[in-house]
Amino acid sequence: MIDMTSKYLGCMVGSALGDAIGELAFRYREKEVLCRKLEKAKELSYTDDTAMAIGLAESITRMGHLDQHDLGEKFRSNFNREPWRGYGPGPPTIFSMVERTGMSCVEAAQTLFWGQGSLGNGAAMRVAPVGLAYHDDPELYKRASESAALTHAHPIGQDGAAVQAKAVALALSLHPDDPFPRESFLTALIDFAKIGEIKNKMMEIQKLLVAGESPSRAATRLGQSVTVHESLPFALFSFLRHPESFEDCLLCAVLNGGDRDTLGAMACAVAGAYLGLESIPRGWKEKLENRSYLMDLGLKLSKIQPKR
Repeated sequence: MIDMTSKYLGCMVGSALGDAIGELAFRYREKEVLCRKLEKAKELSYTDDTAMAIGLAESITRMGHLDQHDLGEKFRSNFNREPWRGYGPGPPTIFSMVERTGMSCVEAAQTLFWGQGSLGNGAAMRVAPVGLAYHDDPELYKRASESAALTHAHPIGQDGAAVQAKAVALALSLHPDDPFPRESFLTALIDFAKIGEIKNKMMEIQKLLVAGESPSRAATRLGQSVTVHESLPFALFSFLRHPESFEDCLLCAVLNGGDRDTLGAMACAVAGAYLGLESIPRGWKEKLENRSYLMDLGLKLSKIQPKR
């Protein structure tokens, strides 16, 4: 029998740890050096990636479903309380426009990048609570897109968030003691993606795994920028290369360049949802900032029945 509670908690804690350790990996880029730093660290602090995932989980669990207005207010209030979390320029610009003009976050997001909207990875990095809450909902794509639209109006940004939510949902449904169905997992993601830039990268992951390419080579091939189609693919590659080990998945995600904290958050949300809380090294879990609160949110997400 699958321990679903462990999977929900593993997803929330895992994603935050991937974020926190990924942030350290910007400074400690070798495995041995990073691991020594982790042993000595008193606390592992997360960035805006986890701060926004927390806001999303708080809104969903409070409202019982995804409500864009409530979510926008939650994002904005959490940013105002902790603006030092490392936010990129997009969210603060949107929140400022909302406060100045009275428009909604969705409306403000549509004005960014000359009206094209952001195609960055910020919506995908935080979307795990949507994958948990709507894992068995046929409207998962729509819900993920709605959560993304508050900051990412570009179709690529929304498609990336939806595919990440789907990866979390798929991982949640699988028993970690059974052989991992890598081929069907990837096929499901390919079929779920709607935008060519994302769909093509999912197919490229498949080719790289079959060919046995090294992580460093895969990172170069899949992309290493902050756009979602050049970051999410390597995060998913890291999980699919190491589905049996949370630790190996995390280190693969954060030690091969690119947007390391966000790669860690995305890869480890999926790994945690698949393997469960017990799979995460105890020494890392115990040092994670606000771990108890993250676990509480995971527990609340496991109990809600969102409106459809």
